[in-house]
Amino acid sequence: MKRIRVGIIGQGRSGRNIHRHLFETQPTLQKRFEVVAVADPIRERWQMDGITPSPDFKAYENYQDMLKDQSIDLFINASRSMDHIPISIELLEKGRNVICEKPLARHVADVEKLEAAIQKSGKFFAVFQQTRFRPLFRKAIEVMKSGVLGRIVMVKIEYNGFARRWDWQTIQDMTAGILLNTGPHPLDLALQFYGDGNADPEQIFCKMDRANSFGDAEDHVKLLLSGKGHPTVDLEVSSCCMFPGNTFNIYGTRGGLKANGDEAVWRYFKPEEAPEQKLCPEPLEGAGRMPIYCSEKLHFYEEHWKAPEYALNFDCWGTKYYENIYDAFTAGKPLVVSLDQVKRQVRVIEECHKQNPFPKTTV
Repeated sequence: MKRIRVGIIGQGRSGRNIHRHLFETQPTLQKRFEVVAVADPIRERWQMDGITPSPDFKAYENYQDMLKDQSIDLFINASRSMDHIPISIELLEKGRNVICEKPLARHVADVEKLEAAIQKSGKFFAVFQQTRFRPLFRKAIEVMKSGVLGRIVMVKIEYNGFARRWDWQTIQDMTAGILLNTGPHPLDLALQFYGDGNADPEQIFCKMDRANSFGDAEDHVKLLLSGKGHPTVDLEVSSCCMFPGNTFNIYGTRGGLKANGDEAVWRYFKPEEAPEQKLCPEPLEGAGRMPIYCSEKLHFYEEHWKAPEYALNFDCWGTKYYENIYDAFTAGKPLVVSLDQVKRQVRVIEECHKQNPFPKTTV
């Protein structure tokens, strides 16, 4: 099995603690990838405790020096968010293959510049969105698509918690705020629940707030996506929710599903077993012509699913993502998370910010 030689730009929370961690610790990825270079101005981040680097490993203070190494097959752009687009375009223009961290961009125009660079270079490009591989999501959407819940009326998604934040990812001019930091993960899933390929939702409503953030960007988002023939998708991403609910809650005409952590439960009835009813325009009457409410006994079936133990670790999602990357890079197989899908996500993000213009502060 050919190993892909990887260079990682940035050794921060993502480049070091997610990407490099995955490549260096996950057996299936160790067979497929080899980290041969990292770039970060902070030298203390160049080595990882307990990890013996590749014999070819080199570390650089800046990524431009790393770009001179023509033996690197694939670059991971784990720079800060505001540098994702410019550095990715620079890499492509130099003929390099790229995976870019999320958020890809805040503006669609920037994605279009990136698309032009990809087309001109003919090089490989993908966006890191590992949450698509989360087993809890995959089970929820599997049950939804099975039809057992009937027509899906609404899907609620909560990525909520309570925390204060004061780092650079609270500053608008650094392509930050909770919709761009955390939001790309659940928004990617929300658009999958909404469905219909890469078409935008017909209606987008968003309300943002800056509650516990020390910067000028939002840390609370309420987003509604809707359209004819689609379920309403209700997404919350908030840092001021003390009592979070289920990650997924699916409402259907025959039943529903709730999912959180490592478990999913769904309950439904079978129409063929339900009592036959017909519309009655007259007031309902019971014994002695007394008024009554609609009442019937439906037999509900309940099913449970629990994620396998290996799937409880975030590493599982990233491993599955990179297995798909390997197959796409070496064998031309389709990407599970396409650039067109991410571009649709950016269109929604841009509309959300358009609906919620926040004043900027000087840092």
